[in-house]
Amino acid sequence: MWQTKMRASFRQAYLASATRRFSRVAPPQPAVIRVTNNVAHLGPPKTGPLPRQLMSLPPFPGHPLPGKNAVNNNGVDGEVGHVTAISWVKYYFEEVHDKTIQSHFTKGLVEMEFRDASRKKDDGVRAMRKVKHNEVMQIGDKLWLPVSVAETRISKRYDTIPSGTLYPNADEIAYLQRLVRFKDSAIIVLNKPPKLPVKGNVPIHNSMDALAAAALSYGNDEGPRLVHRLDRETSGLLVMGRTKESIDHLHSVFSDFKGRNSRCKAWNKACEAMYQQYWALVIGSPKDKEGVISAPLSKVLLDDGKTDRVVLAQGSGFEASQESITEYRVLGPMINGCSWLELRPITSRKHQLRVHCAEALGTPIVGDYKYGWFIHKRWKQMPQVDIEPTTGKPYKLRRPEGLDIQKGSVLSKVPLLHLHCREMVLPNIAKFLHVLNQKEADPLRPGIISKPDLLRFVASMPSHMKISWNIMSSYLV
Repeated sequence: MWQTKMRASFRQAYLASATRRFSRVAPPQPAVIRVTNNVAHLGPPKTGPLPRQLMSLPPFPGHPLPGKNAVNNNGVDGEVGHVTAISWVKYYFEEVHDKTIQSHFTKGLVEMEFRDASRKKDDGVRAMRKVKHNEVMQIGDKLWLPVSVAETRISKRYDTIPSGTLYPNADEIAYLQRLVRFKDSAIIVLNKPPKLPVKGNVPIHNSMDALAAAALSYGNDEGPRLVHRLDRETSGLLVMGRTKESIDHLHSVFSDFKGRNSRCKAWNKACEAMYQQYWALVIGSPKDKEGVISAPLSKVLLDDGKTDRVVLAQGSGFEASQESITEYRVLGPMINGCSWLELRPITSRKHQLRVHCAEALGTPIVGDYKYGWFIHKRWKQMPQVDIEPTTGKPYKLRRPEGLDIQKGSVLSKVPLLHLHCREMVLPNIAKFLHVLNQKEADPLRPGIISKPDLLRFVASMPSHMKISWNIMSSYLV
């Protein structure tokens, strides 16, 4: 009897010592059964997907958005209404599929900064909250969302630039017509690929102006003509005029005067709303996340006597200089030593954006060896371990599987220039052309008045910049 009691008391004491008492303050850690080499064991649960890098949209400009329902009726603004959060995101990312944007709202990945500027975290970062898709935007509201929203699937087949003849064949004509983003009676807008010269000379036959004149006439007696230029290595939106009248007015629109010399108030207002917006990947990150660069530029002749170079004017008064202004904004955090910038040139100068990034900000554009060769010499394209600023956790670069990163991306041995004219808002030349030709403030015709005053275009990035964007949108580890 006493032996049975001793065994029972010993069993109770062993269980009491072996059993750990958990309280509500320190609950037990969750565990799951895992099988490794046909052996079952307890382990921690698998963690969910880690957050991606965040990017910010520009402050909401207000309603109506440029180029969207911006119809002006005798000086009266277009439809009065509101813009929801999802409409603003779809407007900014016009090239992104609607389902992708909707899924980001459904998963609660879109956030908005609190309108009260005093609400900040301990580290000084402005506090944010999740936003629903149907929330009405107010002027100045700023949205944040993962950079994965702009990720795109990259084809392994890369288009080849036409070989270049004055008489392009059927394949070259089809290639050029695939570049056309918009066409009406006055203008043609193309998405220019990199490494294609805009203006040709004697040794260059495959320039954009020569090919477009031969392949993009669309029944006109003459082909379209250039009204502004992009550098050979720069990609993005390029506007060409189809008639002599539209070419003359577009030249004034792209000048610093911006064509505001008409008696038609609607035309002058549309010219004031015009802008160009570039995306660029730069080495380093500006000290200020946004700002205005006002640095005059001047040309100098190198020692060979043939090559010129654009530099910041010294302000001595003995050299000819031109006023140059650029607005910039950092899209997201610095990743692998690089940052994505949104650039908006106010003036139109040769190599303005490249010089302002390299010399004024000290952050040359990736692939710009003319103005950033000294930084490229020291810059290593190998993946680096950096700290994500919003969470303080380290992260590493994610290389997309089955993708050739040597196609000029940020991790290639010789990256291509990462400068792309992504967005452009222009006056609707075809709507105002008859009024501008008469040089009178005549009312617009009933059939034309319903057309929008502004036209907005968005061009997707070239393949090498898409690869860099997908690489830079890394998972945290």
